[in-house]
Amino acid sequence: MIRKLLVANRGEIARRIFATCRALGVTTVAVHSDADADAPFVAEADLAVRLPGNTPAETYLRIDLVLDAARRAGADAVHPGYGFLAENADFAAAVTDAGLTWVGPPAKAIAAMGDKMAAKALLADAGVPMLPTWTEADQVTGFPVLVKAAAGGGGRGMRVVRDDAGLAEAVAGARREAAAAFGDGTVFIERYVERGRHVEVQIFGDTHGTVVALGVRDCSIQRRHQKIVEEAPGVLPPEVRERLHEAAVAAGRAVDYVGAGTVEFLLAPDGEVHFLEMNTRLQVEHPVTEAVTGWDLVRLQLLVAEGEPLPLTATPPADGHAIEVRLCAEDPAQGFRPATGTLHRFAIPGVAGEFTPTKGLRLDSGVVDGSAVSVHYDSMLAKLVAWAPTRAEAARALAGALARAELHGVATNRDLLVRVLRSREFGAAEADTSFLERHEEVFAPLLAADQLPLAALAAALAGAAGRRTAAPVLAGLPSGWRNVPAFPQVSRFAGADGEIEVRYRLDRTGSLADWSVSPESLSPAEDGSAAGGDAAPDVTVVEAAPDRVVLDVDGTRRAFRVHRVGSEVFVDGPDGAASLTELPRFPLPTADLAAGSLLAPLPGAVTRVHVEVGQRVTAGDLLLTLEAMKLEHPVLAPTDGVVAELPVPAGGQVDTGAVLAVVTEEDPR
Repeated sequence: MIRKLLVANRGEIARRIFATCRALGVTTVAVHSDADADAPFVAEADLAVRLPGNTPAETYLRIDLVLDAARRAGADAVHPGYGFLAENADFAAAVTDAGLTWVGPPAKAIAAMGDKMAAKALLADAGVPMLPTWTEADQVTGFPVLVKAAAGGGGRGMRVVRDDAGLAEAVAGARREAAAAFGDGTVFIERYVERGRHVEVQIFGDTHGTVVALGVRDCSIQRRHQKIVEEAPGVLPPEVRERLHEAAVAAGRAVDYVGAGTVEFLLAPDGEVHFLEMNTRLQVEHPVTEAVTGWDLVRLQLLVAEGEPLPLTATPPADGHAIEVRLCAEDPAQGFRPATGTLHRFAIPGVAGEFTPTKGLRLDSGVVDGSAVSVHYDSMLAKLVAWAPTRAEAARALAGALARAELHGVATNRDLLVRVLRSREFGAAEADTSFLERHEEVFAPLLAADQLPLAALAAALAGAAGRRTAAPVLAGLPSGWRNVPAFPQVSRFAGADGEIEVRYRLDRTGSLADWSVSPESLSPAEDGSAAGGDAAPDVTVVEAAPDRVVLDVDGTRRAFRVHRVGSEVFVDGPDGAASLTELPRFPLPTADLAAGSLLAPLPGAVTRVHVEVGQRVTAGDLLLTLEAMKLEHPVLAPTDGVVAELPVPAGGQVDTGAVLAVVTEEDPR
């Protein structure tokens, strides 16, 4: 029986496993990098062992360090979570050789399915349909194709290639990204199916020969080949569902599978099913299966690892519907590149439970208020799951909770997720893997441009109220009150689309006499009509406190929650959220950047420089490649011109805002 379990992972999956261990009375051991020393998962573990360093290669991917940590803590079992070493057969073998219980499939099964080419051959012999697949670029016989990492998952190393010209660079880039994420740069190439659906079957096996399917999930909503919305059960014809169950169980039996695993398929528009891969671990999206089956999959993993038989021998019926979203630290203004920083507030309303099967709203998060989002790891902050009796109710509840969440300090993909959940195509269960490519409208922020002035006004009024509350004398006067009301109050903010100036004046009773916002595109016109032709709203201040402002706008009350951290102001209103930075009234002079400067969007390392100083480039040319948060980010020429400066060589580390290159119209030499 397992008494002390080491989790060889971090973040929300470590917290998820710890939750089940606490319920079962199992002592928990965390391992952590220096960057994760203050992370919530470390604080929640009964014991924690430091792995010196920050990057995965220095810490979580070091088998020797993890095993030494297990020895030092006296652990008798190891759970790999997902990612990092979870699908590393050598790690599974090393754990077993050290006399510890391995909570996962046998090393032999991991090796068989981890070699994705060998897995395809094995299952092809069993009659499972396969896509054309190649191991080298010169073998490819048609396009489009998908370059994939042979090890790991999560979209790391994937590249879609539509013609021969870009294939060699796609293969090289996929190898680098896969090596950085999994320690293995092996890739392969397979035919890419347009408008396909990504479906997968959760399977479970035990040491007594039982392998069962626990249902089908649909994970078709993806960006950069990474899943962002998953659901169970997948909306499929019964005969397709049965075919998927049979193929997945056959795959498990072919390798004598033990523990939790997932067999992934591509469902083509013509109804044909194609095997993609088998993941020999717990999946990120396992909570939706738990929600509709009621089974705690981590508990089942521990029982099976102890040699117990599975308590079920057939596919359980699905109860209701569950949808999960992956909430990630990504900046929409930067093309959804991973974002870093301090998460000042992380609050989601209506959560019924965390980390274990829950009816209603479930939150599995790796962060709390004050958590630092580091450049060293992937961008996922949390998973939010909604269960309801019907799919429509689950989607509505999930979208509503996300829209009302307070996510302050780090940019996220929240607005995108809400718009996807509320889209017609998703509601009709018609989405496929190209959904985001076909629906640019879902990338728009929830807060429309014509609502930003009200959010800025709320920020200004809350700021004035805060200063008045903190005043040493006359604190009872209305905020912004002036004995001579000739001059308006002025607050300036930096927003996502530039600077915003709010001017307002209060009358002698403390009521709002008039207000305006600049630039003029946001402000009511002199004739009384707002930009875009709408009438300027009639606004009355109902309440103005440092953390809450209520405005009556044309007869309708709107409440805004305001949270200030230093100069940063976060406003959450009924129509969306705004992140603003209050600007000083008398700013200090700063050095001007050279025209044409390209700045680093986040901290990272320059892995390759593709051009030279003096080289003429055209808009869209690849200048250099920045690696951050386990992904490669291309830096492209914004316009035609000449490369004037390349201040950072290959291998150089940069912080956010560092100049990576300068492109000018003429050669400065």
